[in-house]
Amino acid sequence: MNKSAANKAKQHTVYKTKDGQRVPGATTITGILNKPALVAWANKIGLQGIEVAKYVDELASIGTLIHSMVEHHLKGLKLDLNDYTPNQIDTAENGFLKYLEWEKQNHPKLIASELCLVSEEMKYGGTIDAIMEIDGKTTLVDFKSSKGIFPEHFLQVAGGYAPLVEENGYKIDDIRILRIGRDENEGFDYLSCPNRELNEKKFKLCLEIHKLDKQLRRK
Repeated sequence: MNKSAANKAKQHTVYKTKDGQRVPGATTITGILNKPALVAWANKIGLQGIEVAKYVDELASIGTLIHSMVEHHLKGLKLDLNDYTPNQIDTAENGFLKYLEWEKQNHPKLIASELCLVSEEMKYGGTIDAIMEIDGKTTLVDFKSSKGIFPEHFLQVAGGYAPLVEENGYKIDDIRILRIGRDENEGFDYLSCPNRELNEKKFKLCLEIHKLDKQLRRK
């Protein structure tokens, strides 16, 4: 599989329970919510004469590459960049440098990386960026390359990923989002996810709506 195919496969991971039942991913579940800020952003980009779909695809490729750079760095592996454009590589390297800056300040010890997990109990899946020991705490860390950290990010990580990780045998002491900037002038944001209990309740409601929508489409 070439790099482009690998990236595409990663973005469309198929999650299945032990008995073979296909279940939705956490990002699909939280995707049922309206995102007013995203609509305004897309409108602004369109007014600038930029084709939104292509622009979003480019950002997604860069974000995937940043994740891959971090993952390969954590595992001590070499990353093949042959299928990426020079712009994608240059921009992703900005983000990777921000990650290294964060790493230097926080001294994380890797426990697990890129965990593809499924909840047998609640019937959904998700891919966990990293579980790390930081300041003596077992910490779930989710990497974002967006311009900001938004409520749906906390919902995804605290509401969806945290219970998923703990169901699969990891005891989590802290839940964090690490936003790493793509531009040279951007730094990084490292925020604790608040209101875990409320986010878990909201995520369960989103999961229920997703299931109901699926049933309605069948009728």
